[in-house]
Amino acid sequence: MSENDASLPPAVALLARPGAARDRLREALVQADVALVLEEDPDALDPATLIALAPQAVVIALEPAVEAALERLDDALSSPAFTLVFDEAELAARREGWETQRWARHLAAKLHGHREVLPPGAEIEEDLQIEPGMPDTPAQLHVDAPLDFHLDEAVDAADLLAGDSLYEAPAQWQEPQTLEQALAANLPEADAPATPVDAGAVVPPPLADHSRWALLDEDAAPAAVSRQTAAPPALPVFDSAHLSLVDMDDTPPATGPRRGARGAVVVLAGIGGPDALRRLLAALPSALDVPLLVRMPLDGARYGNLVKQMARVSPLPVLLAETGADVLEGHVYILSDDTATVLRDGGLQFESRPQGLELARLPPGESAVILLSGADLLQVDPALTLAEAGAWVGGQVGEGCYDPAAATAVVAAGMFAGEPQELAQAISARWARPEQGEAQ
Repeated sequence: MSENDASLPPAVALLARPGAARDRLREALVQADVALVLEEDPDALDPATLIALAPQAVVIALEPAVEAALERLDDALSSPAFTLVFDEAELAARREGWETQRWARHLAAKLHGHREVLPPGAEIEEDLQIEPGMPDTPAQLHVDAPLDFHLDEAVDAADLLAGDSLYEAPAQWQEPQTLEQALAANLPEADAPATPVDAGAVVPPPLADHSRWALLDEDAAPAAVSRQTAAPPALPVFDSAHLSLVDMDDTPPATGPRRGARGAVVVLAGIGGPDALRRLLAALPSALDVPLLVRMPLDGARYGNLVKQMARVSPLPVLLAETGADVLEGHVYILSDDTATVLRDGGLQFESRPQGLELARLPPGESAVILLSGADLLQVDPALTLAEAGAWVGGQVGEGCYDPAAATAVVAAGMFAGEPQELAQAISARWARPEQGEAQ
């Protein structure tokens, strides 16, 4: 690619039925400063036309009326040369004001391959002047600092400070000033050397004979010993012969064969996630010894459409998770907002819970977590906690990562980093199931 080609705006094709959604998407693309090379209804589009134009990105307004057309265009849309951007037609038609501007900024960032999604004027500009040499030390910074004011203030406040008034010796007492005086003050009167006493001097009183001083009261010592002669009460005998380990899990022990998978690979995504998820699933093998649980919140909760989109590229079956169903190995499950998992009878099952999927409830040694573009930052700590317990954790990196905040956080913590295809290869290396006919 020449330098002139690199400076050209990206070529984009818009596939949407005529209507308000198509108008809103066109306005967003105009604001994104791209070259709109095609604007067409998917029902009327010839796949050869799309391939001949060779756009860098294709923006698609999803609605039930175009599902059949997208299946017809599947071969053309599956080209790795295209970056696919999906949007719900109903939501695009309803966007107004601030939401429209915000979505246009995110769309522009994805199409141009940058991360500038803040509105104009919100950038933080720093005028850094790099200078050679070491920075000034605190002592150098305070060379010319005036201290006279602080010294004068301390002198004025000295009288207001509390004094050492906890103990005041009587006026007639005087502490010895030398070792000889201290010894002389403690000697019996007969042994004390004759020392002339000046008139008017205060003689320190003797401290009596200290040769029999002891730390314990001799009279009280026998009584104290006698109190210890009583035998302590007998402790009950603890039967340790029948101890056993008890499973602290609140799930009752399995009484039959395991039904669902023991662990799972959880895929977390958000803004920009459909394209990353499509690349991840397309790179997986046709058989895995672990299920994939996809958690990607969607406006309008149209998870059925996401199932159909991913089923076109995934070699594994893609299903919508249903409450009460077993989580089967080698399947991809799209989770709704209130779908969670529970370990029952030795295997995972789906259940309904208001807070949705919780990573802490997964068996760490048999599970993994992948954070793709747009993953929720609140999931970073649970993912790292699961990693400390033995789970495998990875994050998406690269130019295709539209919203990298959560993925970058786990990568910075030392977790695996890679493009969606590389993340799929890491999962395959650990959980790929040998194909039938291969040597065991």
